[in-house]
Amino acid sequence: MSWDGFKKAINRAGQSVHVKNIDKTVDKNYDIEERRYRSLEKCGEAICLEARGYHDSLKQVAQSQLKIAEVISSLYDDTNNGATGSFNVGKSYFDTVTEFDEEIIKQLDVPFMETVITPLEKFSYYFKEIDDAITKRDHKKQDYDAAKSKVRRLTEKPTKDSGKLPRAEKELESAKDAYEQLNEQLKSELPQLLSLRVPYYDPTFESMIKIQMRFSTEGYTKLAQVQQYLDQQARDDYANGLLDAKLDEILQKMMQLDICTLGYK
Repeated sequence: MSWDGFKKAINRAGQSVHVKNIDKTVDKNYDIEERRYRSLEKCGEAICLEARGYHDSLKQVAQSQLKIAEVISSLYDDTNNGATGSFNVGKSYFDTVTEFDEEIIKQLDVPFMETVITPLEKFSYYFKEIDDAITKRDHKKQDYDAAKSKVRRLTEKPTKDSGKLPRAEKELESAKDAYEQLNEQLKSELPQLLSLRVPYYDPTFESMIKIQMRFSTEGYTKLAQVQQYLDQQARDDYANGLLDAKLDEILQKMMQLDICTLGYK
């Protein structure tokens, strides 16, 4: 804040003490438009934050899948007992996830930035400019109210200086013009801004939906190919609700191994 701005802020703070309710300017129509704008501003900033979070999450999911795939590939490889199917499912999963990361995630990264995040942030950039205009309007309103209060006091209690009231009335007229000009401009343009949000945001949301669809469908398509390497009997048991019983049977066989109970002996 400049020195002149600082002095004005101090003066406004002092003047506000003398301003009574009768001198305060109220514009309910403006208040409605500002509340609508504040709602847009809150949503606009939130969608920027969440879009970046979603973008980061896509990359985190891909990285987590790669790490899991590496472990699963090693798991099946280490326990390979000569059955080709057991080895292939781990390797196939790793190859599929790697391909998904290289071909899909990296291909979606730039389009998501260019068609989703950048447009959202460009729109939100103007919130700062509008906030400054609203703050300026509030300052002009305070000046106007203070000028009204000063004229009222001089009218109720005239001073010996006969030129004081005319000067105050001139200041009032100037403050009124400055306030009303900015107030009317904001009342006129804030609704226009809100009406522009839908045609601006629509293409961005459409792009985001398409990217989400591609991420989901490509992931499903590629991972579905891994199923051919899974044990058919296990898949049938799962479909028929028999898999839990089979897993319990395997755990029982493990418990029968001496190495699983050596710690209790």
